[in-house]
Amino acid sequence: MEFILPVIIGVLVLLIVIVGIYLVSTYNGLVRLNVRVDEAWSDITVQLKRRADLIPNLIEAVKGYAAHEKQVFENVTAARAETVNAKTPAEAGAAENHMQQALKSIFAVAEAYPQLQANQNFLQLQGELVDTEDKIQASRRFYNGGVRELNTKIKVFPNTLFVRSLGFTEREFFEVDEPSAIAEPPKVQF
Repeated sequence: MEFILPVIIGVLVLLIVIVGIYLVSTYNGLVRLNVRVDEAWSDITVQLKRRADLIPNLIEAVKGYAAHEKQVFENVTAARAETVNAKTPAEAGAAENHMQQALKSIFAVAEAYPQLQANQNFLQLQGELVDTEDKIQASRRFYNGGVRELNTKIKVFPNTLFVRSLGFTEREFFEVDEPSAIAEPPKVQF
């Protein structure tokens, strides 16, 4: 009898320590994943801003050759503003659809002007834009991977029983309404 009480207390202390280690480990893991998702979202916004900064230069390069294509330029400008003002992945996804359509139309206009297609400034801008589109795609994949890990860790048992009370919530994926709109970057053939 003398040994049973200390053994029971020892087992209880050990269980409390194990549960404590599990809770701390889970909390720290969720914090790391949350920061990784925030970082990935920041990477996306940086690339979207970079693309938005290239758009006015691209418009100016094309404008001189195709001044009568006013609607195309207005659509590109509106899509740029929508992209810059997007705050959530859902808003960014919708803006992404509009931007892809606008870029396709401006490149379609450019195809009609052989002099523009030979313009070094236009070619350089087009190259930078394609590079930026690739970076946006990579950033989006990294973000969605981080969201997948975070959401999975939040939803698995037994985490699902307590992590929401610690302030962790699932994050939304960066998806677009029309996947075909961004299936591939706008193609320009000279």
